[in-house]
Amino acid sequence: MTLKDMLLCAGFSLALPMGQTLFKFAAVYNERLSGPPLLKLVTNLPLIGAFAWYGLTALIWFYILTRVPLSLAYPFSIVGSGLVPLVAWLVFKEPLDWRFAAGYLLMLAGFAVIMQGQRA
Repeated sequence: MTLKDMLLCAGFSLALPMGQTLFKFAAVYNERLSGPPLLKLVTNLPLIGAFAWYGLTALIWFYILTRVPLSLAYPFSIVGSGLVPLVAWLVFKEPLDWRFAAGYLLMLAGFAVIMQGQRA
């Protein structure tokens, strides 16, 4: 995997928690909207932004997969997904305890094992 490919995969892994954060902002914003559910959906600007973000990241993911095998690219997305609870804790003050840190360290250790296997 080239440095460019690793940077693309790392950028994608950071885009995942950003997308989830946008969806959470949309959910919070939705509570302030009134009217029928369909009207709330089409007028929820954070939700529209979250869909646009996911559309963009899907295109980036497609580009990554034209360059990198799925078996190498996907572990990066797992690392990014593990950041979602941390972002929820930082931004939305959601509870988080030591089990998150322990579990995330295990995920990172697994990621390191996968990446080391690629260098062999």
